[in-house]
Amino acid sequence: MTHELYLKSVDINKHDIPHSDYIYDLPIVKNFSKINFEFPITIFVGENGLGKSTLIEAIATKYGFNAEGGSRNFNFHTRRTESDLNEYTKLIRGPYMPRDGYFFRSESMYNVASNIDDLGISDAYGGKSLHNQSHGESFLSIFFKRFFGNGLYILDEPEAALSPVSQMSLLIRINELVKKNSQFIIATHSPILLACPNAQILEITESGIIEKSYQDTEHFRVMENFFKDPKATVSRLLETNSDL
Repeated sequence: MTHELYLKSVDINKHDIPHSDYIYDLPIVKNFSKINFEFPITIFVGENGLGKSTLIEAIATKYGFNAEGGSRNFNFHTRRTESDLNEYTKLIRGPYMPRDGYFFRSESMYNVASNIDDLGISDAYGGKSLHNQSHGESFLSIFFKRFFGNGLYILDEPEAALSPVSQMSLLIRINELVKKNSQFIIATHSPILLACPNAQILEITESGIIEKSYQDTEHFRVMENFFKDPKATVSRLLETNSDL
């Protein structure tokens, strides 16, 4: 690592969360241990329903980002669906403030694009309304036109609208921005993004958060086995579920 990280660690005060709150029962909360960010890229990976996006959202909103996404200057709400996990979250920041920052979440991209149009700031995103681009093109416009470096970028499933080739382009862009003193915290299901060089990979499981190498993640192993013999894999899947 060649630069100071803007965010050093995250911790959750689990004991203050009411037992009646749904976040209390999330595996990532029940089994949470303090996370120290050790590299410019930290990637959370794991199955659905374990709390990846909830944690990413809590980190972003605790840092001061809008819950639906955007930079720290965004302040809009279409429907409040965020959890209150940020109220129980503690962040340790680095000695320097980032010059840029963005919370990107795929599920609320439409709302962010609408707000950008309302504010008349499309020039910062390439000069063209994100609504007048394909879903994938609008994602890439943010990553390539709006992110300029020296920033903290928190991304929740940025691969959602991207083809495999576009995911590779995003991997290249992330690497470029890291060289410009940026830090990334990412939740993803993409085996391509998991291959980001020198990333800290944290796999979320039912029993806790485990640091893994790329090849040891379940996502990599599942896809590796599939591509070794896709025909046989599909055949086994259909046989297993033939009674459904």
